[in-house]
Amino acid sequence: MWGRVRRIGGRVIDSLRTEERAAREERPHNLFEAAAAYVSACAEDDQDRIDEAAGWVSPEALSFGVNELACRAVIALARERDESPATVARELLGLPAA
Repeated sequence: MWGRVRRIGGRVIDSLRTEERAAREERPHNLFEAAAAYVSACAEDDQDRIDEAAGWVSPEALSFGVNELACRAVIALARERDESPATVARELLGLPAA
């Protein structure tokens, strides 16, 4: 009889641990996490990850996050290369120098 009680108690505890773990894993993503995941998935041509990241936030928030990521990336590359952000942006897009 005590073995049965222990088994049931173990199942209840396992169930609570699973629910607690699931609750931690289901925290909402912010727009910058979504943008980083979306852009990296696009760079790797991973459609499943693209779709997943696109579902984390609204399309407007994702657009804002991707724009912010692009701005920060261009600024970082410009500083690294000691060039203007405009030069770096045009080069990344394959446009002729202005």
